[in-house]
Amino acid sequence: MKKHNFSAGPCILPQEVLQQASDAILNFNNDDLSLIEISHRSAPFVAVIEKGRSLALELLGLENKGYKALFLQGGASLEFLMVAYNLLQTKAAYLNTGTWADKAIKEAKAFGEVIEVASSKDKGYSYIPKGYAIPEDVDYFHCTSNNTVAGTQIKEFPETKGLMVCDMSSDIFSRQLDFEKFDLIYAGAQKNMGPAGATLVIIKEEILGKVERHIPAMLNYQTHIDKDSMFNTPSVFAVYVSTLTLQWLKDLGGIPFIEKVNNQKAALLYDEIDRNSLFKGIVATEDRSIMNATFVLTDPTQKETFEKLCKEAGINGINGHRSVGGYRASMYNALPLYSVQVLVDVMKVLEKNSIA
Repeated sequence: MKKHNFSAGPCILPQEVLQQASDAILNFNNDDLSLIEISHRSAPFVAVIEKGRSLALELLGLENKGYKALFLQGGASLEFLMVAYNLLQTKAAYLNTGTWADKAIKEAKAFGEVIEVASSKDKGYSYIPKGYAIPEDVDYFHCTSNNTVAGTQIKEFPETKGLMVCDMSSDIFSRQLDFEKFDLIYAGAQKNMGPAGATLVIIKEEILGKVERHIPAMLNYQTHIDKDSMFNTPSVFAVYVSTLTLQWLKDLGGIPFIEKVNNQKAALLYDEIDRNSLFKGIVATEDRSIMNATFVLTDPTQKETFEKLCKEAGINGINGHRSVGGYRASMYNALPLYSVQVLVDVMKVLEKNSIA
């Protein structure tokens, strides 16, 4: 039985994508060569990475609008550094909404003044700050759209007169946004696109070249734009699977389609969390993430029984992040609605048995 995979990342991928990727490992393009042994500069792979970059811009509605799509490496953690290296000349504004935002702030402080415009750290990142002001004289404003550890998500993005940078690692391609509001978007592939090893960066090229410092070639966005993401050997397998996933999403109907499905999944689970006497959510209701639902048991003595029921039902990966505990059901694009229903049914059985 295929397990119901609620893992926060690396995460579930579409079954048809996994099958195509498996076939390509053995024989790519019927060339009797494996995908992972061909040259990254060969015509077949160049076609893959160009298609992936094109699909990313198309799905976000950013084609022909001055944006470039890059497949890089190092995950969002390297982007914490690269963003500041390339954009922070004097000072930058950061919104601190979670573990990863906090790490991004620490990296940026090495390059200039960092203004923390607001933070939800005081309450364990259980809400999204609102009503804060972004100074007009900052080089850029940085935010994290979705917080995998806490389970919060920004629903409305602020207005800013300067550049806006966003870490969308855990909810990119999951909902419709005005993506033109953002001058730079980055996302690790392992949440909604593919396996770990690739990072997607969407960047408006005109924002580069403004800082006075020397930027090492490998850390310079312009280097990767000029070399079409081929300055160094890309993560061939991760890029290939990400391209397949983006094509899968396009074939389904793109972001408008998947957003409806994601909203259905989130509503189904949150309704049960709110209804069931044995569970409760741990973040502000208005800031709940549609990607990562976090919750705890109201009766800790039910822990062993609940986890046993989950295992028997084939539910995988719902333990909360090691730093916070509890439970976290990650409902990325490829997770079917049926899997959420299975989890809800287990929650109902637990409540029923506790009353009997």
